Amino acid sequence: MVKNKHKHFGAKKNMNNEELKEEMAPAEENNQQEEKVTTENLSGNEENSAKTDNVAQEKNMEEVYKQQVAEIQDKYMRMVAEFDNFRKRTLKERSELLKSAGEDVLLGILPVVDDFERGLNAIEKTNDIDALKQGVSLIYNKFREFLIQKGVKEIDAVNQEFNVDVHEAITKIPAPDESMKGKVVDVVQKGYLLNEKVIRFAKVVVGE
Repeated sequence: MVKNKHKHFGAKKNMNNEELKEEMAPAEENNQQEEKVTTENLSGNEENSAKTDNVAQEKNMEEVYKQQVAEIQDKYMRMVAEFDNFRKRTLKERSELLKSAGEDVLLGILPVVDDFERGLNAIEKTNDIDALKQGVSLIYNKFREFLIQKGVKEIDAVNQEFNVDVHEAITKIPAPDESMKGKVVDVVQKGYLLNEKVIRFAKVVVGE
C-alpha cells in the first residue's frame, strides 16, 4: 500500500510540473512578446532619432547654403554698384576731356596768331619787303616748332619711293629719268604724322 501511495504521489507531482509548465508558458510568451515589443520600440526610437538627426542636419546645411547665397548676392550687388559708379565717372571724365582736349593746342597757337596780327599791322606801315618776308618766315618757323613739340611731323615725299601707307597718288607722269620711276616726283599737298600715325596723307605725283 505504501509503495502504491508513493507512485500515486509521484504521478501527482509529475502532473503538477506539467501543469506548472502550462501555467508558466503563457507568462513566458508574454515576456517574449514584451521583450519583442521593447526591442521594436527601441529600434523604432533609434530610427526616429536618426531621422530627427538627419532633418536637423539638413536644416543646418540649408541655413549654411542660404547664408552663402546671401553673401554672394551681397558681393554681386556691391560689384554692380561699383561698376556703375566707375562707368558714370569714366563717362563724365571723357566728356570733360573732349571739351577741353584742344585747350592746350589752342593756347599754343594763340602766340602765333598774335605774331600774325603784328605782321599784318606792319604790312600797312612799312614798305620794306625784306623785313616783311623775314617776319613771315619767323612766324612760320615758330609755328612749325610748335607742331613738332605736339608730335606733328611732316611726311617725307619728294624723291622717296611711293608708299601707299603714307602717300596718296594724284596722278602719274613720265619719270624724268630711270631712277625716278616709282618715286614721288612732286608733292601737291603735304602730309603729316601725329606720333607716327598718319593724320593726313601726302598727295603726290608719281613717276612712271
